[in-house]
Amino acid sequence: MSETIRPRRSVLYMPASNARAIEKAKTLPADAVIFDLEDAVAPDAKVSARDQACAAVQAGGFGHSEVVIRVNGLGTEWSADDLRAVAVAEPDAVLLPKVERAGHIRTACNLLPEHSRLWCMIETPLGVLNMDAIAAASPRVRCLVMGTSDLSADLNARVGPGREALLTSLSMCVLTARAHGITALDGVHLDLEDDQGFEAACAQGRDLGFDGKTLIHPRQIGPANRAFAPDDADIEEAQVIVDAFAQAEAEGKGMVVVNGKLIENLHVVAARRLLALADAISVRETEGARS
Repeated sequence: MSETIRPRRSVLYMPASNARAIEKAKTLPADAVIFDLEDAVAPDAKVSARDQACAAVQAGGFGHSEVVIRVNGLGTEWSADDLRAVAVAEPDAVLLPKVERAGHIRTACNLLPEHSRLWCMIETPLGVLNMDAIAAASPRVRCLVMGTSDLSADLNARVGPGREALLTSLSMCVLTARAHGITALDGVHLDLEDDQGFEAACAQGRDLGFDGKTLIHPRQIGPANRAFAPDDADIEEAQVIVDAFAQAEAEGKGMVVVNGKLIENLHVVAARRLLALADAISVRETEGARS
């Protein structure tokens, strides 16, 4: 099941225990923000963070940014109450951490409204191996989010600049997302002083097929937005393909050649999707500039 194309180039984690961060999220050009009740919140602040995140979602004011709440992991002492609370708050999506099997999805669905969208964090070896079953568990599953930090630790992997140790898992995520028509988000880059490395990771994620990248700081939003957006040359080429194919169809031709390359229907579908994404980004940025 596919849904309307929506930019998810930049998806920023923000601690739900930090009221100033939540308020700041209203001014940021991130395509989505994730209010985190899990890793970023100390145990004695879990309940107040939950209340604060849910109140912020209900109050609104985040413009075109999707608002997602990451709940605590299923089986923890906070998870059931988290899910009951977000069922009332109704964020754009609920992010489930450490999803490892289809049963985790069914458990969450039992506590959420039928229209709820689920995003699933894939951050363990078992989660990677069960991604297809997870994505197929419910039509509510709309996004797979790579948790590369936890996954690296579980793999006992040494992750260098090229992320070679993670490439199999990253590609499996993209394959699964494309097979099920859902979004794939790359993991975070933890070194805030490594601008060059961050931009390289964004380019790698884009080339692997990810729709966007999860972020840990607002300074990463701009580079991620640029990396995962089609550039002018991409847009121009896509428009040429769409126009040439339409003309060929009007003339009763079954094929068309553009710049020496044979264009088939699959290329046209990809070109139309790219143009739709570019239009969605343009609308978001134009209306964001007016607000």
